[in-house]
Amino acid sequence: MSTQYTLPQIASQVRRDIVRMVTKAASGHPGGSMSSTDIMTWLFFKEMNVTPETWKRSGENLDMFFLSAGHMTPVLYSVMARRGYFPVDELNTFRLFGTRLQGHPCIEKGLPGINQAAGSLGQGLSVAAGAAAGKKIAGDRNFVFCLVGDGESEEGQVWEAALIAAHHKLDNLIAITDWNGQQIDGNTDSVAGLGDLEAKWKAFGWDVIKADGHDFASIEQAFAAAKAAAGNGKPKMLLMKTEMGHGVDFMAGTHKWHGKNPSPEQCEEAMKQLEETMGDF
Repeated sequence: MSTQYTLPQIASQVRRDIVRMVTKAASGHPGGSMSSTDIMTWLFFKEMNVTPETWKRSGENLDMFFLSAGHMTPVLYSVMARRGYFPVDELNTFRLFGTRLQGHPCIEKGLPGINQAAGSLGQGLSVAAGAAAGKKIAGDRNFVFCLVGDGESEEGQVWEAALIAAHHKLDNLIAITDWNGQQIDGNTDSVAGLGDLEAKWKAFGWDVIKADGHDFASIEQAFAAAKAAAGNGKPKMLLMKTEMGHGVDFMAGTHKWHGKNPSPEQCEEAMKQLEETMGDF
């Protein structure tokens, strides 16, 4: 991995990639991808004990990552490409027929870095819990990470996974909520109302750590605290406060960019607000 770029520089390039991919494909989900960019940049460039060279789908003796909010592939594909899992130029094929970069991650295309298909909201945390249980049984001391959406957290299966992870004391499971307060139909409070997420996760038997999902120091501290508590028998939920569409003024803070592609003119305007640091695809 190149060390010539800072985390903010990488994140800026990832946001450029997201906007350009979704514009080129004329479809996709930029809002949540951009809100979770800093979290994903930290995970892939700093946190996880796995590299493009060591990755294997079994995850044996490696950290594993699962994208539960499966529509947020623009950010996943960008950080994977920028980290070296596949050529950056392949981002040009996002959502094209037959590409490895499908709208939701899939395994049949053999894309390195993808541990499991995703897209049916609510299922990813269950898969991550299963992987964490497998590591416990095998004596594998590595971690399983899972990114969940706050809108996705209205799905009942998220809470079934929460129950089973606490019951089996999966303290090697670190889940992250991209807590941007928006979903496809509006803000989360107006659609179903998540209430007090911190209290809910604690009531389900999880350790809860709150952080600023756009501040790398805060992100670092949250993951360090989660790992420091490994061994206490509780799974971890990192509630990362973020902003939908973060980084581009006309996309920020609104659900309208959950699943909408910019026009070429809007893409050009967004590029003026995001620094090119690693070279566009």
